[in-house]
Amino acid sequence: MFFAEQAPRVTADGEAVTPLESRTRSRVLHHVSTDGPVTAAELGRALDLTPAAVRRHLDALVEQGVIAEHEPVSARRGRGRPARAYVVTATGHRALDTDYDTLAVDVLHFLTAHVGTAAVSEFARERVATLEQRYAARLARAGADPSARAAALVEALTEDGFAATARPVAAGGTSGVQLCQGHCPVQQVAAEFPAFCDAETDAFSRLLGVHVQRLATLAGGHHVCTTFIPTAFIPTSGPVRTRPTESGTDQKTDHITEGSSQ
Repeated sequence: MFFAEQAPRVTADGEAVTPLESRTRSRVLHHVSTDGPVTAAELGRALDLTPAAVRRHLDALVEQGVIAEHEPVSARRGRGRPARAYVVTATGHRALDTDYDTLAVDVLHFLTAHVGTAAVSEFARERVATLEQRYAARLARAGADPSARAAALVEALTEDGFAATARPVAAGGTSGVQLCQGHCPVQQVAAEFPAFCDAETDAFSRLLGVHVQRLATLAGGHHVCTTFIPTAFIPTSGPVRTRPTESGTDQKTDHITEGSSQ
């Protein structure tokens, strides 16, 4: 994407983490960063988590090396061992620098609750409009042919890190191009707010000058975002005409496949 509940994410140590757990763990990390040194009991009260939940998230964050037990200069005197407190490590601070997805989701939930879903849709359209404006001149130079414009769009998306590819396809009496995006920088946000996917699809239609069809998305749980771009109408009778390849032989068209990048 220019920017349903996801399947559990598997961490490097093999732990399956659901989107909800991931967001909660991120909240724990942010709270340790803000109020650390902070104890498990203090985190539980601040975030309304059970002792078991707090311990699970703290243990995972310690294992990842993003927080560590605080070693006070002088131990507190009193009966028994003082409660363990946690602080963010240097690795954790680097992770926080790029941990914006959870904040974005929280802000959008707030916007939905206090302003309404229409405000989220408007924000999504304005965000996508920034890239659309950048791409418009480039696609205009490609000419009016949808195939050429699709190729220009793939180049632009790839340069911006969307891992885009395209291939010719045929479906339902229409030939076209199947555009695939292997990376979505706002996948977590789009999973909860499909308006971002919708805004991107509409932008593709305007940029390409044809009505495109979104078939699959990373945010929806697929392994790639897939969009069908119609380029020509195939007559229902008579032979199907295809463009020749560089070798002079007819280029075969493929059947359209949801979620396929090959």
